[in-house]
Amino acid sequence: MNFVCASSTMNSATIERVETCLVDLPTIRPHRLSVATMHGQTLMLVRIYCSDGIVGIGEGTTIAGMAYGPESPEAMKLAIDTYFAPAIICKDATRIQELMAHLGKLIKVNHFSKSALESALLDAQGKRLGVPVSELLGGRRRERLPIAWTLASGNTAKDMAEAEEMLELRRHKIFKLKIGAKDIHADINHVADIKKAVGDRAAVRVDVNMAWSEVQASWAIPALADAGCELVEQPVASAAALARLMRRFPVALMADEILQGPESAFEIAKNNGADVFAIKIEQSGGLFAAQRVAAIADSAGIELYGGTMLEGAFSTAASAHLFSTFANLQWGTELFGPLLITEEILKAPLDYSDFELAVPDGPGLGIELDDQKVKRFTRDGLIKITK
Repeated sequence: MNFVCASSTMNSATIERVETCLVDLPTIRPHRLSVATMHGQTLMLVRIYCSDGIVGIGEGTTIAGMAYGPESPEAMKLAIDTYFAPAIICKDATRIQELMAHLGKLIKVNHFSKSALESALLDAQGKRLGVPVSELLGGRRRERLPIAWTLASGNTAKDMAEAEEMLELRRHKIFKLKIGAKDIHADINHVADIKKAVGDRAAVRVDVNMAWSEVQASWAIPALADAGCELVEQPVASAAALARLMRRFPVALMADEILQGPESAFEIAKNNGADVFAIKIEQSGGLFAAQRVAAIADSAGIELYGGTMLEGAFSTAASAHLFSTFANLQWGTELFGPLLITEEILKAPLDYSDFELAVPDGPGLGIELDDQKVKRFTRDGLIKITK
């Protein structure tokens, strides 16, 4: 849907038009989590057209539709078309934090939609000033980011073969295993077998996606540590249960789903509720909010990990720009989302090499959309369900 500013009397760059679309892309394999199995990925792309001719692009993406959380790409598109776009038309595109604060008063939560819009505004501002988004966030401290790969086929032999391939290609030497959907003993054996196979050549971590009870986690985490696992992500659903598990095991515990922006980060930090925070721009409500989450973690002595919602290129690039500015990034990142998608939607792909991702250095997000490829995969209307 398009929204157009009929007239503009302001001298600075104003927002003239907002467009959204849904892009359905195939993935290299099914991606199995404890909450759902993904067979493809849908990107909600938003374009913000400004009066100075600059166009900023942002992205909203979720994991397995609404299985992970309350927003979906379809919901983001509807929210932006119906509520966000009318509220920002004719507004100053250069006053990004002021504009996002204005939207925060008008529209509650909708963190993923806000992140997509903020990313598009930052992309436009970077292009306007001729600088990368990382410079708008304080300046980068690193040019490349370590990248973990998630093994989530659901089959131990396939995951082992995939890990060997990634090591051979020098693409990843940190592997995160998705567990929690199977019997707990089977999951432990799965992790142990893969760690034994990769040995000292790679680190192994797990993500339970809140699937265990506190009692199950109390039994499973020591077994994972014995198997060589170095990090357990969100084993339980509640912040209180995660805090009770803290400091009991020789393995780091990471908060993910319970991190929903700066306020939740403060509560978790105040209660010594995690060793590590998984920073996600969408889950936080945008890059500036994610920056505040990271600052809270640093102040509390909590270590940082650059998380992903299995985003496509635009949110991945936005995340990379932010993570490059962090003073501390002890656990690397997981920005492999574009590698899970079979179709390249950029004119020049992101640079994944030597186990790392190069942070784009061009103006704005530093990437360029292939409009013809996107048009091919753009959804025409909403999905219709028939019997």
